[in-house]
Amino acid sequence: MTAKNMVGTITGYAENGGRRWRIVAWTVAVFVLLLPRVGMLFTNEINWGLGDFVFAGVLLFGSLGVYEVAARTTSNSAYRAGVGVAIAGALLLTWVNTAVGITDSGADLMYLGVLFVGLIGAFLGRFRPAGMARALLATAFVQAGIGVIALSAGMVPAHNSAIEILGLTGFFVTLFAGSAWLFRQSAQSRDEQR
Repeated sequence: MTAKNMVGTITGYAENGGRRWRIVAWTVAVFVLLLPRVGMLFTNEINWGLGDFVFAGVLLFGSLGVYEVAARTTSNSAYRAGVGVAIAGALLLTWVNTAVGITDSGADLMYLGVLFVGLIGAFLGRFRPAGMARALLATAFVQAGIGVIALSAGMVPAHNSAIEILGLTGFFVTLFAGSAWLFRQSAQSRDEQR
């Protein structure tokens, strides 16, 4: 087997594996969207209206659509992973914040700023690996800052513990910082190829 054939075979496996994972992701999204409907058949605790399903559908399928576009524009696995982690962080932050809130106070509105920082940073960085790394690092810092501000300014109601808020904040900071690290790896591998 020649080196060219070997590279083609490896690329074929990666492409097929990538397609399989994307099919799994879309299938999981459908099941996640169906879970509340099934739950409504068994309990009155879950009470979703049409607007809730539309919002969740737009959030889930929109996120997967953005990932599909990114996955088709690059073959760099670190870049794809960075996009995936960033989208997962944004999706979860939006879902948690709109479903139950993070602080149960007006501070929850500040978390929208996290998403705007990431989005604006991505556009300013032209979606290039180094620019995305800076954008996601800024997103992680803003996420951490909002958690600290909410706690230190006394915006968090007494029924929420500081440990809960710091834990959630740390979880999202880890996702955004991890995405920044993946984008940085992508930028370094791109530089090495030149």
